[in-house]
Amino acid sequence: MSLKDFQKQVDDWVKQYKTPYWQPQWILARLIEETGELAREINHLHGPKPKKPTEDKKELGLEISDILYTLICLANSQGIDLDKSWEEMMSKYQNRDRDRYDKK
Repeated sequence: MSLKDFQKQVDDWVKQYKTPYWQPQWILARLIEETGELAREINHLHGPKPKKPTEDKKELGLEISDILYTLICLANSQGIDLDKSWEEMMSKYQNRDRDRYDKK
């Protein structure tokens, strides 16, 4: 699926609600919350902080997907075409960083 497909899937789903998209500041707060959940899970899996016995194991893929969903909501609420933005971003990195790191 392209990013446009993901954007449409999210848009189709949220449009069933009276207020499909929250205000940008609310979406950003949600993004920070979701990022914290990902950070906590990574810290449990790869860091020094073990889970509490009462905590359920979470899947990293789902935590990352929560972040993607929230970013897509932000993009949709602002009328941003993520396919176009992605291409521009990749071009920037491909040019700016082409000799920055050791290649295989």
